[in-house]
Amino acid sequence: MTIGPGDRLPEADLIRLGDDGPETVSTAELSRGRKIVVFAVPGAYTGTCTTAHVPSFIRTSDQFAEKGVDEIVCVAVNDPFVLKAWSESTGAGAAGIAMLGDPSGGFTRAMGMQFDAPPAGFHGRSRRYAMVVDDGVIASFQAEDSPGTCDVSGGEALLKTL
Repeated sequence: MTIGPGDRLPEADLIRLGDDGPETVSTAELSRGRKIVVFAVPGAYTGTCTTAHVPSFIRTSDQFAEKGVDEIVCVAVNDPFVLKAWSESTGAGAAGIAMLGDPSGGFTRAMGMQFDAPPAGFHGRSRRYAMVVDDGVIASFQAEDSPGTCDVSGGEALLKTL
């Protein structure tokens, strides 16, 4: 079952690469008392994710801040080492976007957004979506029908929901 507006953000541990190595980030702590944007991608370094999805949130990060968003978070079923390198290569980190790994796919499964695409080598990956979370509750949720598109889940489209 897919989670949507009005539901609580599933509690899960994501991982980022900090100065001293991998660090756990609890979704409950991340969202408690804050307004955050979470967007999920099928995989780091993949075409649409790199050329459209991440850039859309880099372009709109200041506008989200003006609307009261405390943080923008990108989640991918990848390890934190890959996400750190991807963050640096795309400029996402410099734009203030947190790149968090869901290496086991636990958060993705709890969201009801897991998919497989064996021809592309994708197993247990995340569908492409974006959401606004206000104090742990999903305020808006927009998912793509196809992993290769970034229409309703891009930064500009999500910004219109605020």
